[in-house]
Amino acid sequence: MVRIARSLRQPLRWITVRLILNHMVQYSSNLDHVFAAVADPTRRGILERLGRREASITELAEAFAMTLTGVKKHVRVLEDAGLVQTKKVGRVRTCTLGPRRLAAEAAWIAKYQQMLEAQLDSLGEFLERTRGDRP
Repeated sequence: MVRIARSLRQPLRWITVRLILNHMVQYSSNLDHVFAAVADPTRRGILERLGRREASITELAEAFAMTLTGVKKHVRVLEDAGLVQTKKVGRVRTCTLGPRRLAAEAAWIAKYQQMLEAQLDSLGEFLERTRGDRP
């Protein structure tokens, strides 16, 4: 439980708020940055490109026919998610794949896939049980 003041003018009057901790919501909030980052096809393309070798912002802009500013914004999203690292030497900013290994994301996808497969198995069992029950 958390106690918070009702108003700034009456700081001694408190209300009690119960916080419900939903582990799935908390777990998924940690994944949001990565899923948001890879939701865009251009950012996925940048990751594929950097998987082959490092590239400068200029090289990425040319490869994707984008402005430098546009590529910088995409790279920033990927960098915030830990998927890309950048290093500036002189006037050139070079991008490489980042340290994040996507283990938590893969675990979440596997758990979701198990849930879907269980639902499909349940549907299959129901259809088998009711196969001869047609009017």
